[in-house]
Amino acid sequence: MSKLFVARDVETGLIMADRVTVASRHLERAVGLLGRNHLDVGEGLWIKPCNGVHTWFMRFSIDVVALDADGVIVDAVSMLRPWRMRLPRPGAHSVLELPAGTLLTAQTKVGHRIHIEAWNTPIAH
Repeated sequence: MSKLFVARDVETGLIMADRVTVASRHLERAVGLLGRNHLDVGEGLWIKPCNGVHTWFMRFSIDVVALDADGVIVDAVSMLRPWRMRLPRPGAHSVLELPAGTLLTAQTKVGHRIHIEAWNTPIAH
């Protein structure tokens, strides 16, 4: 059983994702979104620790948000296509992967703070 998390942009007050799972173990971080066909609106993957990602072997585009230890965005890219790489960013502590277009819709950008908190209800993994 693992918990779901909610990611909210503190500056805008908007919920970026309300079904965020965490990849904190080595194998979870290595696999990431591989094997998935898409992310639904409201879904996300929070990879920690992490400071850069790749989309090799992925089947869909994603938005990528690199966060420092306080949740402040140090790098953000919308619509990162398959077979691309986002190199490690100085100060990045974790990465939040979201459905493509989320950043544009929410108007979230570098310097905003993302607050990630756990839902109380555990879900089956």
